[in-house]
Amino acid sequence: MQTDFAKLQRQPREIARWHAAQQHLMGGRYLSALSAYHDLLKSYPGVAQLWFECGMAEGRELNFDQADAALQRAAEINAKDVSMLVLIGQEYFRLRRFERARDCFQRAVAADGNSTHALLSMASWWERERRLADAWECVETCVARHPQDPQALYYRAFILHRQGRNHEAVLELQKLAQHENFDLNLKVSVYHQLGVVLDALGQYEDAFRMLEQSKSYAHRMTNTEALLREYDKWDGWRRELLAALTPETIKQWRLEAPASPARLAFLGGHPRSGTTLLEQILGAHPDVRAFDEPEAFPQEVLEQLAPARTTKGLTLPGLNGLSASRRTEIRGRYFKSLLREVPGGTSNALLLDKNPSPTHSLHLWLRLFPELKVIIALRDPRDVVVSCYLQNLPLSATTANFLSLERTVKHYADLMDVWLRFRELGGFDWIEMRYHEVVANPEGEGRRVTEFLGLKWHAQQANHQEIARKKILHSPTYFEAAKPVYKQAVERWKNYASALAPIQERLAPYCKAFGYSAT
Repeated sequence: MQTDFAKLQRQPREIARWHAAQQHLMGGRYLSALSAYHDLLKSYPGVAQLWFECGMAEGRELNFDQADAALQRAAEINAKDVSMLVLIGQEYFRLRRFERARDCFQRAVAADGNSTHALLSMASWWERERRLADAWECVETCVARHPQDPQALYYRAFILHRQGRNHEAVLELQKLAQHENFDLNLKVSVYHQLGVVLDALGQYEDAFRMLEQSKSYAHRMTNTEALLREYDKWDGWRRELLAALTPETIKQWRLEAPASPARLAFLGGHPRSGTTLLEQILGAHPDVRAFDEPEAFPQEVLEQLAPARTTKGLTLPGLNGLSASRRTEIRGRYFKSLLREVPGGTSNALLLDKNPSPTHSLHLWLRLFPELKVIIALRDPRDVVVSCYLQNLPLSATTANFLSLERTVKHYADLMDVWLRFRELGGFDWIEMRYHEVVANPEGEGRRVTEFLGLKWHAQQANHQEIARKKILHSPTYFEAAKPVYKQAVERWKNYASALAPIQERLAPYCKAFGYSAT
């Protein structure tokens, strides 16, 4: 009997419709994509890929129950397809349906217990849940069955590091680095992990050398110069808009606030400034619902008002000219996206959106949410730069900056200039917290920020680490979030003082502005 997929392949017009639907999906035209997918699925309900892509479109259109149904249908049709099951698991992770995600990875292993892809995807999930014994079992099974697979060997070293077995991890990674028969992306990861492990062992010069090697490979993966040009273009547009703002502008935005203001707080600052630690402390309060780097603002606000594919930046007249109905529409979609992981999609708690990168768009936050309470995390600028440089993140116009210390410093300056500008303008509710002070006195600083939110300190906030262990986080620091507060991250930059020497002068004004000694 001919399958639906075979029937579809024999229909050029239908294939063209499918390609058009995919273009709509990739271009953010989700309603158009859904119209095409729904029509195609009436005729070809047995094509798992159609259901999967339809589920993606439903999720991005914030139809979460429909997305779940479509993804489940795709998983049922291709119950033995490891690649499809892993893709569905990853999509569920994006949708914050964590039980569903775990189930898909487990089904992938059940479908093919010899699959490297399935075993390492499962190990990665267990590691995110901090179930290191389960992750290790998956990795050891994978290595036993594929002893020469470089990805399996890399991930084994990664789990050794997570277990604190850094001397063993170094030996594994050094042995792996001697081979050249694996792809560039894995080379980036191997040398990066060597840098991270050597840093943990206090071998800072060697660590920095490995990080430089990793980043040199990353430069070869894509046109990083084009990414940086794109970033600089957006930074220029943003600076023009910020220069046009006045205190009167902020006051006018507050006058145009909705009649029913939301209980909403934004926790920002530069990435790697301690936002995750403060989020854990605040999120442990029973009247706070904390969200860890959700996509609500980037997708429903930033992409609507400053889309990535635009040829012209947003101007102050354009921002001021947003109608009340348009602002209401965007606010509604933001909250619907934010609350996707809350049962019933509603909450009476104070909503805390922790997401440091969108600090660069404070003008959009305050235009749409003038009632917003803003919390800015501060950390010694040199510590921030070092910590960002130590990251290995998917390359984008933003993260391409972290491939060199000089560009990392520029990114820091660009984002924190936004905060300094708004601190100067005033007219909204804000507070700053300093990472080293939170580390030294978690309850005292946590109490201060909790009271800023209009709440009283709650006893269970003191046990924030226990609560954090039960959460699955999206932040790059998800694994460290549940560890006891440690002081080694304070003045970490001194381990790399010689490498930082050429850029110290560039950071000196920010050290002064935020109360850190320049020496």
